[in-house]
Amino acid sequence: MAGRITGLVAQKKNRERVNVYIEGEFAFGLAMIEALKLHRGQVLSAEDIARLKALDEVEVAHEQALNFLSFRPRSASEVRQNLATKQVSEAAIDLVIERLQAAGLVNDGEFARFWVDNRQQFNPRGARALRQELSRKGVPDEVIREALDETDETESAYRAASQRAGRYAGVDRATFYKKLGDFLMRRGYSYPTAREALDRLWQERLDSSEAPEDGYDPNIDNDE
Repeated sequence: MAGRITGLVAQKKNRERVNVYIEGEFAFGLAMIEALKLHRGQVLSAEDIARLKALDEVEVAHEQALNFLSFRPRSASEVRQNLATKQVSEAAIDLVIERLQAAGLVNDGEFARFWVDNRQQFNPRGARALRQELSRKGVPDEVIREALDETDETESAYRAASQRAGRYAGVDRATFYKKLGDFLMRRGYSYPTAREALDRLWQERLDSSEAPEDGYDPNIDNDE
């Protein structure tokens, strides 16, 4: 509806936002920086009001996205899905994503590298598992490939197995390979990569005289 602005009142809960009243009734809210461009007595057409509401939707969505990003980096798809759950229009979401990308706050390449590095440091995963995780977060296949190309999966499997190996101190070789092998396969490592890591760990145990050598040649399976 068109009409004359009769009030511009700062919101009590957020002093950076202003309630706009038209003909004595609340019409919509605006960021303070936009509200400063208005004044009492100004006549707004229906088109003016629609434009200001659309502008404010983007501003509010942008603040919601910044809050979402404050916890950890996110993929563009994650931000898009989060805003969609808040009933933000597709057009506003597109503008917010563009704005965040221009500011360097959303970058799928950097997000994928962050995700892989974080996993490798705290909770190692193989390429297959990492690819599935990133794909579920909407990261494009090419971006995933580039991020995974920068990882040393053999060293990752060794670290993952090392973190778990203490559970099997003193067990025979067959049990050691079976238990840790299944674990690595579930973590998304390939058989050759898992076998190389286990060979290295078992040899380290032999060298330190912490494990018996029983001559067993294990086959790793993934039936647990």
